[in-house]
Amino acid sequence: MIRRILAMTVKELLQLRRDWRTAGTLLGMPIVLLLIYGYALSFDVRDIRLAVVDLSHSRASRDTVQSFLSSGYFRHVATIDDTEALDPLFDSGAAQAALVIPAAFADDIAGGRTTELKFVLDGSDSQTASTILGYARQIVASLTPGLYKVEVEPPIGAAPLVWYNPDLKSSIFLVPGLVAFILMVTTVIATTLAVVREKERGTMESLRATPLAAIELLIGKTLPYLLVASLSATGSLTLAWLLFDVPVRGSIGWLAVLTVIYLAGGLGWGVFLSTLAESQQVAFQIALLSSMLPTLLLSGFVFPISSMVQPLQVISHIVPARYFIAALREVVLKGVGPEVWWNDALALVAYGAVVLLLATIRTVRSL
Repeated sequence: MIRRILAMTVKELLQLRRDWRTAGTLLGMPIVLLLIYGYALSFDVRDIRLAVVDLSHSRASRDTVQSFLSSGYFRHVATIDDTEALDPLFDSGAAQAALVIPAAFADDIAGGRTTELKFVLDGSDSQTASTILGYARQIVASLTPGLYKVEVEPPIGAAPLVWYNPDLKSSIFLVPGLVAFILMVTTVIATTLAVVREKERGTMESLRATPLAAIELLIGKTLPYLLVASLSATGSLTLAWLLFDVPVRGSIGWLAVLTVIYLAGGLGWGVFLSTLAESQQVAFQIALLSSMLPTLLLSGFVFPISSMVQPLQVISHIVPARYFIAALREVVLKGVGPEVWWNDALALVAYGAVVLLLATIRTVRSL
């Protein structure tokens, strides 16, 4: 049995060497997608166009404005003396935010009284507006605690302490999920197309004439792709560390185990889908829809699962990326061991076992 599986594995490796499209999809595509999405996908907001309405014209007001500009988030676009002039700036998109400093600003500070800054935002993009407001609150709080305030602040001060991602960089949060998304999509598509391509070329008929059992055929066909996908995952995680400063605080060994389990499930799903399609065009569409959309929308990669409606939260339990992303963030960002993420690993094992069983049953029927 082992000799037959090894022979099948060698045959698939030779086929991969000749089939540069499949090999390129497994090896190169994850890295290319990581570079594109890693730099393009970000919740951080930079170069915010800031207008200033300085009614105080004092040194204190100028220092306050300079604090905003020196933060690296804001870019000064206009200084005006009337709040009514803000409307055309926001209407034209010339300004995204405006800082309004009252006339009594310097006098209130000199007299030891609490003063108030007004911060006006373009709320047409709620996500961006929330991020900008967070930046403004941080800047104002760092000026003189308890002296300045944006909108209304509670009378009790707070000193926030952020663990694992002290700079609140969105790449630290997004890139691990991006790795899971890319690996799932590429492994499912590559495996599905590779098997269906053999159907179209008629080589599956030759395999049916061999003494290979269905389970031997399944292992022999998926093992090479698992090896190549593991190399691709290693390259993706290395790039995430080098280019996006994503730390690896946990065990490399446990990270490798989790990744292999996740890839095995993805490859098993690809083989199962290949038994349902007779052409590469149909196979590509099925593989893309069944891997990309659930992983992107229902895994917690971008949108928190807890904020979804209850039916979608239930459906998300059958999406393997949900468990891999949760475990990956625990290992990579927090550095914790299996005592924390063992349930996610168990869910990945269960998913892999189910899809491999389905793929085996379908393969037996096809043979």
